[in-house]
Amino acid sequence: QVHLEESGGGLVQPGGSLRLSCSASGTIVSNHVVGWYRQAPGNERELVASITSGGKTNYGDSVKGRFSISKDKNTVYLQMNSLKLEDTAVYYCKHTRLTGMFFWGKGTLVTVGS
Repeated sequence: QVHLEESGGGLVQPGGSLRLSCSASGTIVSNHVVGWYRQAPGNERELVASITSGGKTNYGDSVKGRFSISKDKNTVYLQMNSLKLEDTAVYYCKHTRLTGMFFWGKGTLVTVGS
């Protein structure tokens, strides 16, 4: 089992920045991928960014150039800059093992607005 805890969400003005954290505990195997996903009301959950245990990153088209994913030991960060109204969503962390087994966090709400 892997337990994921997201933090760092909140209210931010358009153009502002936030940094989300995803802390993992439990049985962390060597080969895995951690992804940040988001889900806005009425929308499907979508991939925002992901990072492999080897450090390879991938970004959704809507956040390229604005968001950056990184990791430090068992914590994965999502630095979000130049935030837009449409970035408002609940952001979830997902940990996927090479076997395909995956775990979700409970999410953290990001609201972009005044």
